[in-house]
Amino acid sequence: METQREIHQRANDDLVDSGDEQKIYISFHLTSIYDHSIFEAFSRVVQKMIPQYATLENFLNIIISTSGIEKAFLYDVKTKIYVATDSSPVDIQSYELCCDMIDVVIDLSNIYGLGDNPGLMNDPAFDDQSSSLIKLNNGTILYLREVCSFLALVCILREDNFEKQRIIDYNFVILRKGIHKLFELKVKEKESIEPRKPPSFK
Repeated sequence: METQREIHQRANDDLVDSGDEQKIYISFHLTSIYDHSIFEAFSRVVQKMIPQYATLENFLNIIISTSGIEKAFLYDVKTKIYVATDSSPVDIQSYELCCDMIDVVIDLSNIYGLGDNPGLMNDPAFDDQSSSLIKLNNGTILYLREVCSFLALVCILREDNFEKQRIIDYNFVILRKGIHKLFELKVKEKESIEPRKPPSFK
């Protein structure tokens, strides 16, 4: 914390000296190579670059309030960066548990989840049938469901609340459709703004 304060002070002093303190805002994140804090810091950086973040956060707030879920993360499964989460504070231990769960799911899928043609691009280990349920000995459940080929929803909830699994699964289907529609609209909007290239003839 002392090192962070010193870096913060030096950076702000440099901004004041250059006259840019009103134009530039700097965020600081404490990270370590010995835990998942670097992924958590990059997650916060990536979230600021996603125009749809507020909508995604609202989606996750709705699903946790209607499904008895305590915390929900929308993960990029390759990097283990969460691109969105609900508005409740992030506990680093919960985040690390979810990251470890993704590692387990991907490792097991690579061994047992491939079809008849392992290694082919059209036969990925992580697909629309991917899901996982892990029960911890403290009565907590980690529940993972595939959203698209690179995103997964990971939820943390109490074992008592998982008795409503059908409601959770139904709400998840609605959430997945909403996320797909959100990004489809963004792609269509981008295509309508960008001029179309004329066809090329050979």
